Amino acid sequence: MLRTTPFHPRTGPLCQAKNWRRWAGYVAASSYELTHEREYHAIRSAAALIDVSPLYKYSVRGPDAGRLLNRVVTRDVDKCAVNQVMYTPWCDEDGKVIDDGTLSRLGEETFRLTAAEPNLRWLRDNALGLNVTIDDVTDSIAAVALQGPNSREILKHASDAELDDLRFFRLTPARVQEVPVTISRTGYTGDLGYEVWVDAERAVSLWDALMAAGEPYGITPAGMLALDVSRIEAGLLLNQVDYIPANKALLETRKSSPFELSLGWTVALGKDQFVGRASLVEEQRRGPASHLRGLEIEWESLEEIYAEFGLPPELPTIAWRTSVPVYSNSKQIGYATSGAWSPTLKRYIALAHLRAQHAELGTKLAMEVTAEHQRKSALARVVTTPFFDPERKRA
Repeated sequence: MLRTTPFHPRTGPLCQAKNWRRWAGYVAASSYELTHEREYHAIRSAAALIDVSPLYKYSVRGPDAGRLLNRVVTRDVDKCAVNQVMYTPWCDEDGKVIDDGTLSRLGEETFRLTAAEPNLRWLRDNALGLNVTIDDVTDSIAAVALQGPNSREILKHASDAELDDLRFFRLTPARVQEVPVTISRTGYTGDLGYEVWVDAERAVSLWDALMAAGEPYGITPAGMLALDVSRIEAGLLLNQVDYIPANKALLETRKSSPFELSLGWTVALGKDQFVGRASLVEEQRRGPASHLRGLEIEWESLEEIYAEFGLPPELPTIAWRTSVPVYSNSKQIGYATSGAWSPTLKRYIALAHLRAQHAELGTKLAMEVTAEHQRKSALARVVTTPFFDPERKRA
């Protein structure tokens, strides 16, 4: 049975398009208006309010909380200070990614882990023998992402938080119009932004306060379609799209390690034993077989393909999530997983798994496109991610 989030009393009436989608057992708006264009531009030029409550959220607390998390995730949790947030994947024994999310240290012995997929059993299986309590708090904690260049000014007016000194991937307790919240400088858009965490029963009050404070700054509710374009521009991975969870993959070839997902920077091989460490040490020694990279499709090549039919280039109006072959000299050497036309960058971009020998930055490749019902190959170039990386995100 599909559920609604604690913000639904407000988001439901706002969703003119009625184009709801499933997200972790909840309904989420694909867009509030009939198209997502204004919502996307709010993220990049003003501020957008995005309901992210369906994220799985786990409370991990107790004397051995840090020890458990160090056993499970690839990051070094001992280096995570109180009020700090870490992005991290976690792996199976073969070093293949099960899921990824954020780990927030709320106290010396208290953490909150977010995930795209259910992970309660995995956490509890690894907690045997440890003095730790793990609870699924998904339903009791609501969350909204306030993203965009005006997000800081809105929160300054709405809350009592000292945001000028809140660093990237840090959090602070605060009050928004007398509503107790936690504000983290995090997000899934690659822009300046924050996520606000609140007890579910106070969610509507939080929404009303943020919308009122944001009205002079162009705040706009935004749905998943706008978020999808933004996260691709930011080079951020999506579970079940850009990689398949190791515990759900039907074939070994469908699994990916952090090194293959270009997440080697999240792997702390120097810490004590953790799940998958031995396999990851070996993979680092021999090198990964593939890499997840950014692709920029050359506009001139697209023009030439469509000109054969007397047409201008026709690009998808929304971000796509499908497997698209990538070639080198007419031989398939990988596949793109998601892509979009970037309205901000004015470029056609994609994320792609590429064999290691073809993944060097600047490598010229080709990606399959369909023009007038015929399969063609458009020239593409391997580029670094994130595609969009404004200084305001960290400043």
